Amino acid sequence: MKNKEGKRYRIDRRGFTLIELLVVMVILAMLAALVGPKLFTKVGKGKQSAAKTQIELLGQALDSYRLDTGHYPSTSEGLNALVTSTGATGWDGPYLKKALPNDPWGKPYQYQSPGTHGEYDIFSYGADGAPGGEGENKDVASWE
Repeated sequence: MKNKEGKRYRIDRRGFTLIELLVVMVILAMLAALVGPKLFTKVGKGKQSAAKTQIELLGQALDSYRLDTGHYPSTSEGLNALVTSTGATGWDGPYLKKALPNDPWGKPYQYQSPGTHGEYDIFSYGADGAPGGEGENKDVASWE
């Protein structure tokens, strides 16, 4: 082609062809298929770890409650006694900075006092919401 002055110039056709783009997309899909499942197992382990940490924090709040009132909340009072006064003498809460958390799977933590494993038991049934299980479905408990 020629410009206004009559000189020839070349059209610059840089870019990728459709075949090159498809090859790159296939390579990326293969990498995602290999790496993806390994990353998803890490998410499950992260939720288990978060549940353990939350249970420890709830245990610390329960210990503070006991120091003030002389006893742990009963099973019927539940963990809500850490946030809302149940009329216990000496209650100086709330004992949690925020609202009572659910477990990482969106279900409330289970609480028993007196517990079968100590003065209180706090536990989550994991992702499946049923006792037992492995991996992400494994129960997380205060006594473990």
